[in-house]
Amino acid sequence: MPAAQIKTKIITNRRLKANYWHLEFESGLIARSARPGQFVNIRVNDLLEPLLRRPLSIHGVKGARVKVIYEVLGKGTQALSQRKSGEFLDIIGPLGNGFDYPSAAKSKGKYILVAGGMGVAPLLFLAEKLKTLKPLVLIGARAKELIICTPEFKALGAEIKLATDDGSAGFNGRVTQLLEIELKQTRAAVIFACGPHPMLKAAAQIAASSQLPAQLSLEAHMACGIGACLGCVVSTKDGYKSVCKDGPVFSGQDLIW
Repeated sequence: MPAAQIKTKIITNRRLKANYWHLEFESGLIARSARPGQFVNIRVNDLLEPLLRRPLSIHGVKGARVKVIYEVLGKGTQALSQRKSGEFLDIIGPLGNGFDYPSAAKSKGKYILVAGGMGVAPLLFLAEKLKTLKPLVLIGARAKELIICTPEFKALGAEIKLATDDGSAGFNGRVTQLLEIELKQTRAAVIFACGPHPMLKAAAQIAASSQLPAQLSLEAHMACGIGACLGCVVSTKDGYKSVCKDGPVFSGQDLIW
């Protein structure tokens, strides 16, 4: 189903912890067609500034409700965090190509989800689709207080392991280092990952060296969200591709880092 532009009511918009926020809005149209890895493009207010919409990964769907989480980093997300329940947002979605989890489900072995920071956003939605397979979820952050969504992953029956740069929770180091350790003792089928560019590059290299398929959800600054402005292109073996239109999920072996 093509993306739709809608005016929708905010159900809740609350702080999770630190600068992380949880937004939930009502749209049966988006909820019915959304797939893990896709995103919505939100106009944060009705003013001229900020001009551009903000792309946010779909974090989950429940009935007609759509959930996203976001980090307040600049004027746009700061403005979004001020919006209240009952107010209306102008949203376009669902956009982009998500994870190809139906074909991955045919593989034998453990499904490993690797999240760096806000990379948990689309991976919880994916874990929900894969819950009968009980995936292994590796979550990395700079410190314990910046780790989010572990209760939600546990509720889905996923196995969770943590990595923090400062050693305050779980493995002391990068989440990709933890991934390497896990692959030495786990028969894996596929790797799904979302997070900062360096983390995804490392995950792609680890997957390639282990001869495993990897599906990577890229983070990028998007202007239009539909591939028209060419502001979020990445280099692939098939030429330049737009993260918003051709992605945000790409095969790790197709990307040129």
